[in-house]
Amino acid sequence: MTLREYLHEVASTYDRTTGTGSSAAKLLRSAPSVLEGYVPASYLIKGSAGNGAGAFCPWVSFFDPDETTTATRGMYLVYLFAEDMKTVSLSLNQGVTELRETFGARDAEKRLRGEAAAIREAFHSDVAKTLEDVIDLGGRAGLPRAYEAGNILARIYAVESLPDEMALRADLRRMIQLYQDALVLREDLRSTTRDLITTIKPKESGSEDPLLYFAPKSDGEYVQKITAREIKKSRKHETLVKRYGAFLSAAGFTAGTNVHPRDLVARRDGDEWLIEAKVVRRGNVSHAVREAIGQLATYAFLLYPAEGQPHRMALFTEPIGHVYVRLLSHQGIASVWPTENGWAGSPDAVSAGLAQKED
Repeated sequence: MTLREYLHEVASTYDRTTGTGSSAAKLLRSAPSVLEGYVPASYLIKGSAGNGAGAFCPWVSFFDPDETTTATRGMYLVYLFAEDMKTVSLSLNQGVTELRETFGARDAEKRLRGEAAAIREAFHSDVAKTLEDVIDLGGRAGLPRAYEAGNILARIYAVESLPDEMALRADLRRMIQLYQDALVLREDLRSTTRDLITTIKPKESGSEDPLLYFAPKSDGEYVQKITAREIKKSRKHETLVKRYGAFLSAAGFTAGTNVHPRDLVARRDGDEWLIEAKVVRRGNVSHAVREAIGQLATYAFLLYPAEGQPHRMALFTEPIGHVYVRLLSHQGIASVWPTENGWAGSPDAVSAGLAQKED
């Protein structure tokens, strides 16, 4: 099912009076499996038709897990269907539940509108010109009105005249990039303006370098022990590892994700693959590739004997480009990244069954 077909099917069949057991409600809940190829592999996806009673405005959300994993807090990207199901808005939006619990419904919506306006104004003017700062979901009190208040920027589509598939995909990619930009702009505003940003500040995720915790015993010992220090990984990183691990298992590999400090180890047909996963942050492919090369070399040297070296592979949250694929191959490292249809990779990754051959 294409993205266009999915949006049209939900909008044309959803009926809140039939409850959360209807086919449309089930389609909304299936969003993770239907739409996972359309967003970075590190993102979480959730679709909802409400809890118990059907929602007036059903939705499908995309979460950067380093920011939030729920629509109740933080910033997220969401397809919001209007109450009359005639429009669907792809909205960069903000969670309201925690604000309501802290400030009350009326004040929470006021704060959401203020933050949305501040973040929107922090973008370059060319960005806001092509997107909508107001969405109309029907104006019903409660969550629909909160969604309207929380909108930062949006693309609004008439269900009966949805753009073609390529345009919808391009819009989604663009909004994901704006999502990442908005997270940075919000924190800049938080640190430079007083009391303007009051949404809940996300907890800091650790960034300690795991290589600091290696403890070699002697020059003659190749398999080294590592101290039992906790290595903190971002939730985005863990989501990537989990999703790719599921692919490996389905492809017939024995995949281990609990092989501290390695991200993944995969075995099949007598071959062992040492896999390092890297989140490409704000398009900085070069940094992610350099980190992968360094960590794979270090882990291979310290954790494996010279006569039993593993194959090496780097896993990324997005395509890294032909130059970096060639660079990694030159270093003897296969590479894999997500696509809309699954997992693509370098020729050596495809031949080893670690990625799918692209059509």
